[in-house]
This record gives sequence, structure tokens and C-alpha cells, in this order.
Amino acid sequence: MEPETSIRSYFAAAQAQRKNLENSPDTTTAQYQENLRAAIASLKECRDMADRISLFSPNETEDDIATVDLQYILIDYFLAELTLKDCVSSRRGVLERARETYERYLGLLENYGMLSIADKTLHERFLDSRNEFALLSSSDPSARRNTKISRLKQEQELKLKLEHLKHVPIPLQDDDTMIREVYLAEIQLCTHHTFHALDMIAQEIKILALMPATPPAEPSTNERDGKTKNADGYSERLDPSHQLNSSKRGPILSKDGKPLQPFTLLDNRQRLRDGVFRPDHSLPTMTIDEYLAEEKRRGGILDGGGSQSGPPAEIDEGNMDHADQETMQAREWDDFKEHNPKGSGNTLNRG
Repeated sequence: MEPETSIRSYFAAAQAQRKNLENSPDTTTAQYQENLRAAIASLKECRDMADRISLFSPNETEDDIATVDLQYILIDYFLAELTLKDCVSSRRGVLERARETYERYLGLLENYGMLSIADKTLHERFLDSRNEFALLSSSDPSARRNTKISRLKQEQELKLKLEHLKHVPIPLQDDDTMIREVYLAEIQLCTHHTFHALDMIAQEIKILALMPATPPAEPSTNERDGKTKNADGYSERLDPSHQLNSSKRGPILSKDGKPLQPFTLLDNRQRLRDGVFRPDHSLPTMTIDEYLAEEKRRGGILDGGGSQSGPPAEIDEGNMDHADQETMQAREWDDFKEHNPKGSGNTLNRG
């Protein structure tokens, strides 16, 4: 049929473009993004064509699909996979479009009963909470580890099965049953990768939700100046910044000596002279008294400190009681030194 031939050619071209993108080393270049948009456009054309000719019907089962048409089930998967590689558009929009395309792919498999029991459970969990979907839903570390191991083993088994089916003997390559098994194995592997991608999308959307909103771009100086001008070109700004900073845009004076732009006269010669004929060291900016007064004002110097810090009291020579008290203290000190000679208490260092 002509429509089938047309979709087959479009799909083959889109697959060739997709494989060329996989061999590209840098995914951020302009050429890569241009080729990516072309490949996405080709896959969208394939999907629209499949919808126009009603290639897949909700009233059919997996056995009703022709072997040659099984490959077109992966159109939405490949489209979502390429959408995630878009580095130009808004990241939040890219993630939402990819998630919708993955959901369309899983919905098609669900209609045909091509999801396994484990994949059907994951699909139901995804539909219940798209933003909170996670492959490792359990908080138990042991359960999360076992889930990771089981899914990794499942992925390796699917890859080995697909690799084995693709290297069948040449006489069996035209066998319809063998070709059908290859397509079904590829669909199973892509479904396995789909749930990993949905998990990654949900996590990335959570991270983007926590990021602060991007502030709006401020208008440029020319735009702000243009808004303040009326129809006659008059502006209330006295010194627009583009005029104050335009000393390098042209001459200051015209040939007749007329000022062309604002300028300021500076005594550069005197300023340079003061900078050359000066001491090598930094000169003080205040005297010591000024410094102490400033420190005292800021609270850096404390006054007072008790009776002992004050001036000594004057001795009254006529006070005989005070004189007798001092004499007795001196005699007691002499008696103490006689009974306790110097070094008598040192019992460790004696010879």
C-alpha cells in the first residue's frame, strides 16, 4: 500500500538521522541541535502518518499487529528519547513533553496487552502520581538494593536476548517468527528504559521546582532613555549614562572649539606631582593624643580599677597608732625570717 510505503520510508530516514546523532561527540553544538530538530520533525511526521492511516487500533491485540508494523510502536519512544536531548528550549518544557510522549508509548503498549506484570504495576504507579514516580519507592535500603540488582539483571538479560536474536543465521533472517521476536525483544528493552527515564524526569522536575525563579531581564540603558522621551525627542534625564560614558566614542571638541559632549577638567599635572614627590612610607593622619582620645571615645581604654589603682594615701606622721602598727608588722616579719631562713622549705634539691 502507498501509505505503508510512505511511513516506511519516513521511519527509515528518521532512524538514520537518530543513529547519526548517537555518533556525535558533542550534543551542545548548534549543528547537533539543528540535526536533532530535523530528526524530531521526521519522527513526528511518522507518528502523524500512523494516526492518519489508523495503523494501531484500541480494538486489536498484539497478535493482530503485522510483524512489519511492530517497529512503528517505538516511534513515541524514540521521539521522547530525542526530546530529552534538546538543550535550547526550556528544560521544564522539554521534560514535560518527553514525559507525555513516554506516557503515550506506554498507553499504546497497555492497549495491546504488551506490558509484563511488573511493568504494568509500574505503569499504574506512574499514572497515580506522575510527579512523585520513582522506581525505588521503598525506604528500606535492603529493598532498594534488591530492586536495583533485579532491574540491572533484567536489563542485561534483555540486551543479551536482543543481541542473540540479531545474529541469527542467514537462512533464518527472513523468517517472520524470528523477525517478530527481535521486534518484541527491542520493545521490552525500550520499555525497561522508559521507566528509568520517567524516574529521572520526576527527580529533575523536583530539582527545578526548588530553584529560584529567573528574574526578568532589565531593560537596557537606551530603552530606559527612550521611554522618558516624548514625541519631540525631549528627555527629562539631565545626563544620560550613554552620554557620560561616551568619551571614547568621538572627539570632545569640534574644530571650532565647540564642546560636542560633557567633560570635566582635571589638574592631572599637580595630581601626578603630588604622587611622585612624597615619602616612601605612609604618613600619620593624627597625633598620639588624638588617637588616644579617639580610642577612649570608642571604649578601647578603661578607666578605674579599684582602690589599689588610685594614688597612695598620704601618711600622717603625727598618728602614733599607725606608726606603732607598722613597727609591729616589721618586727613580725623579721621574726618570721629568722625562724624560716631562705631555702629552708626546699627539701628536694638538697645535696
